[in-house]
Amino acid sequence: PPHAHHPRTMISTPTLLLFLAATLALFLSPGPNMAFVLSHAATHGPRGGLAVALGIGLADVVLTVLTATGVAGMVAAWPPSFDLLRLGGAAYLLWMAWNAWHHPGQLALTRTGAQSLVTVFRRSALNSLLNPKALLFFLVFLPQFVEASDTPVALQLALLGGVLTIASVVFHGALGLVGGQLANALSARLAHSPRLAKLPGRIQALVLAALAVRLLLTQRPTA
Repeated sequence: PPHAHHPRTMISTPTLLLFLAATLALFLSPGPNMAFVLSHAATHGPRGGLAVALGIGLADVVLTVLTATGVAGMVAAWPPSFDLLRLGGAAYLLWMAWNAWHHPGQLALTRTGAQSLVTVFRRSALNSLLNPKALLFFLVFLPQFVEASDTPVALQLALLGGVLTIASVVFHGALGLVGGQLANALSARLAHSPRLAKLPGRIQALVLAALAVRLLLTQRPTA
């Protein structure tokens, strides 16, 4: 029939714009991801910061899939899961902090090469996946923007997660590039002082240790 109902196959533009605005506001608030990006950009340069951003993006993709398929909800519903992720994430951060403190001289990737980029990327993704707050964030934040429409909820969650992932990579990538450029300029001044050249690595170690303590003190939200 000429006036037949045609179901919508995507989320409305106003909802997507509101979602993007809320996402950007969250990104601009200082948090663990921002600190993680800047600390690695300071020790590995712009490409290191970009590698962290891509690692966060990969974690966002995984969390989106888990949320859209309902797996994340089942994991979050198991009481011990929050503490297991929290303790595992804190232990991983402390391990990275120990390495950064004892090997603080690795400034630019000119010495460590592409293998270091892969390592930074992998550590960034794993760090995000071991943060129970990230899992809960996806479970709580994304459903707020699901519309009552013909589009399946799982598809809407996947679309919202995809938009968030792209925005996250762009934002954190730009942050890493800028932070890395500033770090490279600083490292040129510190190159003539071996003691000062270790400063970025020491700062990174302290940042990672602080993030670990923050994660250890995080308590499971109560409904």
